[in-house]
Amino acid sequence: MARRTKEDALATRELLLDAAERVFHRRGVSRTTLQEIAQDAGLTRGAIYWHFQNKGELFHAMMERVTLPMMARMTEISPADEDRPLEKIRRNTAAALQQIAHDAQVRRVFEIATQKVEYVDEMLSMRERHISGRNECIDDTLRLMQMAHDKGHIRSDMDLRSATLGLFALIGGLKYHWLLDPQAFDLEAVGAATLDAYLAGLAVKPPPAS
Repeated sequence: MARRTKEDALATRELLLDAAERVFHRRGVSRTTLQEIAQDAGLTRGAIYWHFQNKGELFHAMMERVTLPMMARMTEISPADEDRPLEKIRRNTAAALQQIAHDAQVRRVFEIATQKVEYVDEMLSMRERHISGRNECIDDTLRLMQMAHDKGHIRSDMDLRSATLGLFALIGGLKYHWLLDPQAFDLEAVGAATLDAYLAGLAVKPPPAS
């Protein structure tokens, strides 16, 4: 019975996250009430409070359901990744762009995060969590940049933190503008080409042929 209860609770939590995703996407986060989410899920508002303290916590859980697996891929470093850290950065970034372009749920959640949330009032604490998560991603990428630098794969005159922040700004800008207008360009193809050009600018140039 206890196992069944736990499974039921997890199923209810998923229903609420699905409903929050739909309603946030349709109405925007600030205009959405917990009652509307509960109605969309076919549950009571009390069910929301059983799992989440407030709308901010519900929003955060909805985001983490998509972003945590993406972040986990960044932190998993195999021996092959240690040999070719720049390729690890490229692979992770390209995979994220591919997911946004082709996975409807991932795309929807990123649209909410970039276009349909205001970090005010009860959402203000979520801004700090967002910043913390971003900083973790930057630190993980910076570690890979440092590994590449130590192996002589990155130019010695390159400031690694600036290079990492530049990469995040570049990819973040591509995502933002594509989500605004997905017909404007092919996110996967343009992202891959832009990423290759950026990483090539960091890499040590081979000596000219004699």
